[in-house]
Amino acid sequence: MPKDRFRKFDKERPKDEFESKLLDLARISHTRAGGRKMRFRAVIITGDKKGKVGLGIAKGSDVQLAIEKATRLSKKYLIEVPLVSETIPHEVEAKVGAARVLLRPQRKGRGLVAGGTVRVVCTLAGIKNISSKILSKTGNKISNARATIEALQKLRKAAVKSPKSQILPSL
Repeated sequence: MPKDRFRKFDKERPKDEFESKLLDLARISHTRAGGRKMRFRAVIITGDKKGKVGLGIAKGSDVQLAIEKATRLSKKYLIEVPLVSETIPHEVEAKVGAARVLLRPQRKGRGLVAGGTVRVVCTLAGIKNISSKILSKTGNKISNARATIEALQKLRKAAVKSPKSQILPSL
């Protein structure tokens, strides 16, 4: 048997620059006339640690199918996060459903002061110095993740401060 037949399978695919993290995996069911129908829901957060992050939520009949679909969706809906020296440019707050999240920039060396879902999203976005607080009472991971993504979408790039000599007209 010639080895040329298998040559196309020997090539290694280039490594994906995105890192994915499984945030939540749940078995969900709904009742039909024939009984309960079981499915799986996967929540995936994908990021490149350079300012891009995305959230994907998908359901499938099998765990692997749900994870693959959620990963594909998280890469499809990536957002760009403006970073200023490993933190965010300004304070921002967002509310999605019952979840309210507050994100504050921190000085270099302070670290990632965030809990749970917000920590995962910020880590994959590449934010190294940030302080956050989940202001709502909800512990729902999906709502908190969506609120964090919404807050990061609200961020605007910081304006470059110019010296006063350029602002004032010369006499």
